[in-house]
Amino acid sequence: MEHDNASPAVTSHRHGRVWVITVNNPPVNALSAAVRLGLFAAIEQGEAQPEVGAVLIVSEGKTFIAGADIREFGKPPVPPSLPDVCNRIEACSKPVVVALQGAALGGGLEVALGAHYRLALPGAKVGSPEVDLGLMPGAGGTQRAPRLMGVKAAAEFILSGKPVGAHAALEAGLVDHVTDSSLTALDAGLAYANELLAQGTPVRRVRDIAITNPEIALSELSVLAQDTAKKSPGLYSPLKILEAVRASVELPFDEGLSLERRLFMGCIDSPQRAGLIHAFFAEREVSKVPEARGAAPRTVASLAVIGGGTMGAGIAVAALDAGLPVTMVERDADSLARGIVNVTKVYDGLITKGRITEAHKAATLARFRPSTNFADLAAADLVIEAVFEDLEVKKAVFHQLDAVCKPGAVLATNTSYLDIDAIAAATRRPQDVIGLHFFSPANIMKLLEIVVPSRVSPDVVVTAFELAKRMKKVPVRAGVCDGFIGNRILASYKQAADYMMEDGASPYEIDAAVRAFGYPMGPCQVTDLAGGDIGWATRKRRAATRDPRARYVEIADRICERGWFGQKTGRGFYLYPQGARTGQPDPEVLAMVDAERAKKGITPRSFTPEEIMRRYMAAMVNEGAKALADGIALRPLDIDVTFLYGYGFPRFRGGPMKYADTVGLANILADIRAFAQEDPLFWQPAPLLEKLVAEGQDFASLNQLPS
Repeated sequence: MEHDNASPAVTSHRHGRVWVITVNNPPVNALSAAVRLGLFAAIEQGEAQPEVGAVLIVSEGKTFIAGADIREFGKPPVPPSLPDVCNRIEACSKPVVVALQGAALGGGLEVALGAHYRLALPGAKVGSPEVDLGLMPGAGGTQRAPRLMGVKAAAEFILSGKPVGAHAALEAGLVDHVTDSSLTALDAGLAYANELLAQGTPVRRVRDIAITNPEIALSELSVLAQDTAKKSPGLYSPLKILEAVRASVELPFDEGLSLERRLFMGCIDSPQRAGLIHAFFAEREVSKVPEARGAAPRTVASLAVIGGGTMGAGIAVAALDAGLPVTMVERDADSLARGIVNVTKVYDGLITKGRITEAHKAATLARFRPSTNFADLAAADLVIEAVFEDLEVKKAVFHQLDAVCKPGAVLATNTSYLDIDAIAAATRRPQDVIGLHFFSPANIMKLLEIVVPSRVSPDVVVTAFELAKRMKKVPVRAGVCDGFIGNRILASYKQAADYMMEDGASPYEIDAAVRAFGYPMGPCQVTDLAGGDIGWATRKRRAATRDPRARYVEIADRICERGWFGQKTGRGFYLYPQGARTGQPDPEVLAMVDAERAKKGITPRSFTPEEIMRRYMAAMVNEGAKALADGIALRPLDIDVTFLYGYGFPRFRGGPMKYADTVGLANILADIRAFAQEDPLFWQPAPLLEKLVAEGQDFASLNQLPS
């Protein structure tokens, strides 16, 4: 065998008549500049050797190539570019085979598409996840995939961002062969390459494959573009993807590549790309918490839930889906029966949708133990309380848990607002008590606020993060205050929305502005979905501590006083005739708003959508800065992740603190100071925001965890 090192990240050697190129850039073989350079050079070396009849590209580790090195985005380009590498692979005069194992994603898939033949191990997955980062394939993916799998199928595949398995990729035409599971990628690739050589199989370039039925393809793309514009309003890259795929039909291959690259660079320069990549990294950073430095998680082999309502049942389902045995305890037989129904109907719904089988449901529920006896919690490793949101009720539950649970069991409360230090003080083991604030429906929503009271043991915090990982949740560490991170900040910007409503903006104008900003729903729609009575109860609880100088808007209270709690009662801010899920504006609500304005002598004025969002976002960012200064959130990115995963904040904007950096903290502060001319009590600038502006810093400068 002859050897030649093309680069530290790429090695190559001759194995008989096959020139083997191996990518070795752990952990995921990202397409760094060294990998691109190594691939380009190794192809040229293989082609230059008369003894070589074919080229095989494989990888070390569990992954083929998981994509570009996105940390290079925004930095000066280092040649060769990925399009140059893919084109050089395709131009090779000798058959080039790739053997795919693990993930071949983004640029990794584009490398594979540049090869002449694609072999996959059974566990391989291929995909184009660029759209999730505000990007699109930029190295031929939009030009080659349509030639292999059909235009519409390729467009839908790239727009989805979702990977497909080896056999689905074979069926779609993206790979040519799926090999036996017992072989390594190297052995399978060598066998396939030698088979092609023995058969005299010629080079087959994807670029030379003709697009079939171009007129039908263009018609299908037009329909898909209309549908995409509706489903992804305001997003930049999806329509650029479709424009590039259209070029694969309308333009010669090289012109299509050039257009794709121009569109790709436009995505790179888009603020949406910066927001989405921030979200990508922030999600990975939130699990890095101080407690993880010196503590190991406790063993959690069984879990219990107190309460079988909507939230308790959702938590039980999330734990069952994570493979845990779950005990659900309710206060009486009737409540327990309702809890059982709440759990089983989730699985019945999945059966109806064809997502699971009856056998899967039966196997899952075999780990589910309903009970009305607190003594059945004695063996549980972790107990989550999900009862009524009342401090005294929760303290009573924890007093019972203290009596029956084994030493070392983690005792968690699912409270949304209440003082967890006070709940922990109801036990003789405050070191074992933590907050696990799930978001409803708990089996679907990804966010999990892990609320850290003052006396909790570090290993309990680490255990909570480990449980979140097991449940496939996105955990955010929060400190104890009224509402923690998310609901504390929500209360502030909801207040700003209420003030605008009383000053002249209708509930429907506010909701429309928030949706146009990128949220799926406006604040009044969210209130109707959650139930207006929930916020009403919170406002009543806070009444005793409310600053008597603070402005208080009573519109939502007037609506609740009529028994209009939103979707569940058929009307709230909106009307929901015959159980409709989408609300209609209600003239009676507008009349109530007018009456409240008149009662306070307010002459209504108009607000543009931009004015609405400037106030909405200024309140959100200002309270976020206060939560940071108070230590409730460790870093700005923790606030961003909370709002991305729990409150529908538009992902392409990166989160509220990233958004503030994007528009400029000085601009946010100037708005707050201007609004303070109307209401200096509410619009008090956060000292941290003033400090950052004075120092010329941004929130991103605070995203490093203190050492």
